[in-house]
This record gives sequence, structure tokens and C-alpha cells, in this order.
Amino acid sequence: MSHTLTAERAENFARIALGHVGREFPSHIMHGMEGPGDFGAPSELHPIFYGSYDWHSCVHGYWLLATLLRRFPDIPAAAGIRTLFDTMFTPEKVAGECAYFDRPSARGYERPYGWGWMLKLAAELEGHERRRWSEVLKPLAGLIVDRFATFLPISDYPVRVGTHYNTAFALRLAADYAAAADNPGFAALLSETAQRWYGTDENCPAWGEPSGDDFLSSALIEAECMRRLMPAADFAPWLDRFFPDLAERQPTILFAPPTVTDRSDGKIAHLDGLSLSRAWCWRALAATLPEGDPRRIIVEQAATVHLDAGLPHVAGDYMGEHWLASFAVLALVEDV
Repeated sequence: MSHTLTAERAENFARIALGHVGREFPSHIMHGMEGPGDFGAPSELHPIFYGSYDWHSCVHGYWLLATLLRRFPDIPAAAGIRTLFDTMFTPEKVAGECAYFDRPSARGYERPYGWGWMLKLAAELEGHERRRWSEVLKPLAGLIVDRFATFLPISDYPVRVGTHYNTAFALRLAADYAAAADNPGFAALLSETAQRWYGTDENCPAWGEPSGDDFLSSALIEAECMRRLMPAADFAPWLDRFFPDLAERQPTILFAPPTVTDRSDGKIAHLDGLSLSRAWCWRALAATLPEGDPRRIIVEQAATVHLDAGLPHVAGDYMGEHWLASFAVLALVEDV
């Protein structure tokens, strides 16, 4: 199986995403009601990100489309992507998205997973072919940066689960925005938080992985977070302490793709995402290991095994199809 993002694969992924970012139902909304009658249809609550089953999946569906358009501007789906972005990224619609976050009940809305993906989208749009898309989105990106800046200093403990509440994943995505937007203060906050939360971790057993609805490896995403936020000279000894037995393929559980028994079950379908996100982390870690290091081929093989397990299932049932292509691109492309 090819492990590169070809134009043909990009077109297929783009068609998948174009089919769901504007699909309003079925929908899952975690909406805090502030009084009787305080509810509405997804598109009433969220003028842009109302599709793809839930808000965060819609956000990273747009990130997927923006990434594919940048890398393959001439694929047949490109015209549809440009039309979509021109239609949806307007000051009025972005103001509507910001207004939702301004609700008192939305203080922790989509924290931290959706926050991270929103900044990942904003980072992708920095320097994109149509500068207007990035400029229009800036109020929402700025709001999310402010949310991180308020939340991280008062958060004494990381969240190490393999689902949306994982804090390492959010820091990892947010770091890309700090770099793209040239915001050294925000970058410093993310780095300091990562060091405070994870800097002394060692001899990771990967205990409890995988849980039945994981789409992240709490061990591997922590390592990827630290790779992104630490200087390379500091990361190498940290990795040696965190995974001291990597050359012996330990922890063993991280090298075996999960079994997925029912892809129509939204939680069980998460496990296909686990294969893809593990592949992303393994590939990124492999690139930090020098040629000749015996761990490098071991880690590269682990990435290959997980890609082979996850890529065939990006499309099929909507429970996976509304989000898995984004994770496939993370795993396939080195500069995302």
C-alpha cells in the first residue's frame, strides 16, 4: 500500500470532506443551555462549522481541505474547495462562531481538542493562496489563543486519555499556530506547559492502551508533543528516558495496531484513528533518530504496520468517514 499523499488520494480525501463539512445531520452537539428554549439547529448555533457530525470534526475537515488545496491546487476538487471557503469564511459567519464561544456556558466548549484543531486550521491558512481566508478567521483564532492563555496557567495536571480531552495533542497542534503566526509569547507558554506537565516523565509503560474508544496513544502523542515543543538537543535525552527500551520494541502494546470490530459504532471506530495517529507519531519520532540507530528501523516499521491497518478504512461508514481522512493526512505528510 502506498504511504504517500498522491494527487489521486488527495482528490479522494477532498471529495470525502466536501461531502460532510456541509452535511448538517446526523449531528452531535455538546451544548450548554442557559435557559428554556436555548437550543437550535447546528447551523443556527455554528454558521460555519455545523457539519461533519460535530464541531471539532468540521473544523479539521476544513483543515484537511485547506491542506489538500495547498499541496494539490489543480486537483478537480480544488474549485469546490475555493468556492466553499469563499462562501463560508466571511466576517459575519466568523462573528457568529465567536459569539457562541462568548456564551457564559461555553467557557470550556471544545477544550482542548477543538481548540487545538481550530489553531491548526488557522496555521494552515497563514500564507495560503487567498490571504483573505486567514484574515477573516483571525478573530476566532485570537479568541482560542486567549482561551489557552487563560486555561493553561491554572491547569496543574495534564489529561492523559486517548480521546478528545488529551492535553498533549492540543498543545502539539497549537504549537503550529504559534509558529505560523509568529507569536513567541504563545509558543513560550505552550513549551513551558509541556515541560511542566511532561518534562520529568520517564520509563513510560503505556499502561491501559488501548482503551475501547481511543483514537490517540497517550504515550506516543506525549512524545510527539515534546518533540515539537522541545529543542532537538533536549528532546533526544528526554526520549531515551521516556522510552528506555524502544530498541527492544517496548512497550509492546504500542507496536500492535488495535482490532476494530464494528465500524458503524462511533466509539469503536475511533480505533482506526488510533492506528493513523500512532503512525503519525511513529513517523515523526523516526525522523529524530540518526541513521544507523537501531531504533530507527523499528520505529519506521511500526509506522508502516499502523498505516496499513488504518488507511483502508478512511471511507465507508459515516462514523469514521466524517473525520478519519484528517488523521490519514497527518500520518502521510511530514510537514503538517
